[in-house]
Amino acid sequence: MDFYYLPGSAPCRAVQMTAAAVGVELNLKLTDLMKGEHMKPEFLKLNPQHCIPTLVDEDGFVLWESRAIQIYLVEKYCAHDPALAERLYPGDPRRRAVVHQRLFFDVAILYQRFAEYYYPQIFGKKVAGDPDRLRSMEQALEFLNTFLEGERFVAGGDDPTIADFSILASIATFEAAGYDLRRYENIHRWYEQTGKIVPAADKNLAGAKIFGLYFKQK
Repeated sequence: MDFYYLPGSAPCRAVQMTAAAVGVELNLKLTDLMKGEHMKPEFLKLNPQHCIPTLVDEDGFVLWESRAIQIYLVEKYCAHDPALAERLYPGDPRRRAVVHQRLFFDVAILYQRFAEYYYPQIFGKKVAGDPDRLRSMEQALEFLNTFLEGERFVAGGDDPTIADFSILASIATFEAAGYDLRRYENIHRWYEQTGKIVPAADKNLAGAKIFGLYFKQK
């Protein structure tokens, strides 16, 4: 199974944690966006949106968007282990709906607002962050902190789900950016706890540190 990725990318790291959880080995294909490798004709044939992560299964099936890949990996590769599938991606409609909500919150609110605040400073010419975007980003963190009130994991329950993997990758990137998470008590508790028990958590931290180099260079 080929996996086109960058180790610093939070969405890529979320997929790597999911793959480790379901016991799938990924054939890593480093794809350097800065060098335009995602715009090469051979990659565009696989993924016309030219984004990472992109997964190519052994039969040639191609999928991109990290959260779609996470769901696919669990649904396909946990068929032999219903108990594991239930922990990672619950079958109950309401519990699954909460997992979906957290995944969509991550892509549309949490990581999106991180990118809106930090990316112009990293990849653009801005020296200081926009105060309005900072407030918007911190509002997203406050939402997450509220979700975690009285809960061990982001979608509730007694076990981490794929929503935890996705948000763990995002929050590790906040930390790599130098943002102090300790002011959000529930996030800090969850981050410390979950980072010790999820599969491939070491790869998540290592990748986040690579992303953090962009900040040091700036």
